[in-house]
Amino acid sequence: MKPLALSFLAFALLAQQPKVTNGRMETRAVSTLGKDFQSIVTTTTGATWVGYAVAKTPGSGNQCRQPESSPVHLEGSPFGVVLYRIEHKTVQKVRISALECDFDAGGLPFVWLTGVKPAESLALLQTLVPQHAEGALAAIALHAGAGADRLLEEYAAAGRPTDLREKAVFWMGAARGRRGYETLARIVRADKDEKVREKAVFALFVSKEPAAADSIVRAAKEDASAHVRGQALFWLAQKAGAKAVGAISDAIANDPETDVKKKAVFALSQLPKEQGVPLLIEVARNNRNPAVKKQAFFWLGQSKDARALAYLENVLTR
Repeated sequence: MKPLALSFLAFALLAQQPKVTNGRMETRAVSTLGKDFQSIVTTTTGATWVGYAVAKTPGSGNQCRQPESSPVHLEGSPFGVVLYRIEHKTVQKVRISALECDFDAGGLPFVWLTGVKPAESLALLQTLVPQHAEGALAAIALHAGAGADRLLEEYAAAGRPTDLREKAVFWMGAARGRRGYETLARIVRADKDEKVREKAVFALFVSKEPAAADSIVRAAKEDASAHVRGQALFWLAQKAGAKAVGAISDAIANDPETDVKKKAVFALSQLPKEQGVPLLIEVARNNRNPAVKKQAFFWLGQSKDARALAYLENVLTR
């Protein structure tokens, strides 16, 4: 997002406040977020919610869970909310939401901070990653601007703990658009950690970038790990389409590992039936690997499709 656009959003943010019910709301202007937040943490008695708004990255979604009687926001706010639950002089929880949500504070105080700078928000969240990686990384991913991308890339880098890398990788796909996709594509191609590559394949699946499917196809064909190739085939099947069908069929024909071939047959069973059933019949009829043929017969039986049942009946009565 361009600096001018961010400046406009920062100005617009001054007029924004959340809808808070069942809580004692107090608004405070921030001088320096880190210092002011720490003061709240160390001086607050009892459980308290603290929150503020930031310009959010496009595509980060609306996390509201509204009752059916609430209005449906067809055009969401450009702002997201970072929420902290404080108790016993520590941060107990980090959450994110959309600004247009209705917040029920559960009878607790709710401190709303204004004038928060995005860079200071990211700096605060960095300090909370060791204790609250899931919530803090989700909140980092919510932020508009390249600063959030750089942080997620840092947490996904080799040398970090695997579980932290996996969480950062997920948010690159879920919220960081083209730049997130480009980083994920590099990880899938070159990272040495099989678990991280596997998570990156899933992150490519949740990415809205059109080119992500090509990177999943590449992983299904080229990854050194049979497990990662199998997982890539599974997620390709959820996408369907010509690229997915081609990659799955190629794995059945050419992958050197029988286990990967069997996973590819399962992937065929996950395709829409108009695509998957004829391909399963073809595998059951023509494939020379007994384990692969057996898988095809099994998934044809599970499909309960009329074409599959007719084929199986024909085989059994010959």
